[in-house]
Amino acid sequence: MKRTSRNTIREGFLTVPSFAWLTLFFLIPTLIIFAIAFKPAAIDGSIGEGWTWRTLLSLKNPNYPEIIWRTIWLSLTCTFATICISIPVAYYIARCSEKLRNFVLFLTILPFWTSFLIRIFAWKEVLHPDGFLKQALVWLHLVAPDTLLLYRPEAVLLVMIYTELPFAILPLYAAAEKFDFTLMEAAMDLGASRLRAFWSVFIPGIKAGLVSACLMVLIPSFGSYVIPDVVGGIGSQMIGNVIAQKTFTDRNLPAASALAAVLILCTLLPLLYFLKGKKGEDGREPKPAKEVV
Repeated sequence: MKRTSRNTIREGFLTVPSFAWLTLFFLIPTLIIFAIAFKPAAIDGSIGEGWTWRTLLSLKNPNYPEIIWRTIWLSLTCTFATICISIPVAYYIARCSEKLRNFVLFLTILPFWTSFLIRIFAWKEVLHPDGFLKQALVWLHLVAPDTLLLYRPEAVLLVMIYTELPFAILPLYAAAEKFDFTLMEAAMDLGASRLRAFWSVFIPGIKAGLVSACLMVLIPSFGSYVIPDVVGGIGSQMIGNVIAQKTFTDRNLPAASALAAVLILCTLLPLLYFLKGKKGEDGREPKPAKEVV
């Protein structure tokens, strides 16, 4: 009994730093944002006194539903496309030789050696009307000379996928590396094709990595505002762009906090859904064994 108490105390001490960090830098700021959302905006740009529902009612702006919907579909499409690209890459890295594996992993993390803003502005040059990509597509007769590649939601989606790709490859590779590939060979010995074994054996076997990769891509995608601002233009604004505008241009912190609260809810709901599903699987009661006659 004493040993159990000591282990509990030891685990508690190990949990305190991370719990304090999350409380100080996540929980308290989140509560402050939700509180400011119920405050009025002062004329000088500060937070007014008292409490009001008007800030939340201002979210009825007819432009906001379109921006929120654009944020949701861009984030979900980015997550889906990134996962579809990352799964074969993670499978290949886990199956290739150690020397080649280290080289591919090096190429995966290589973009992190360059500033995020530099990479985004590099894509702006690539998608520029006078850029080589536009000229190549025109030469191949795939697009018309007057087609604009920049300042449209498709450009935002392309750059978002490029940016989030390493964050999906790494957790999927970590899960694929631990996968027992003899299970796929056994499935093929039983008559399954390689594609069927890949879909029915490998994909369920890396489920934890899939969940982590989805969250690693989906959550940052919801809050993206630099990419739409640089390559998207006005017609490709997301919630993050409106929050930045309300904060730095309009100096309306309550309105920015109200939008940030909506963004936080959009971010937390998928996380709570995955955690609930995981808890349900872990907490399932085992089925009673059949009696042996």
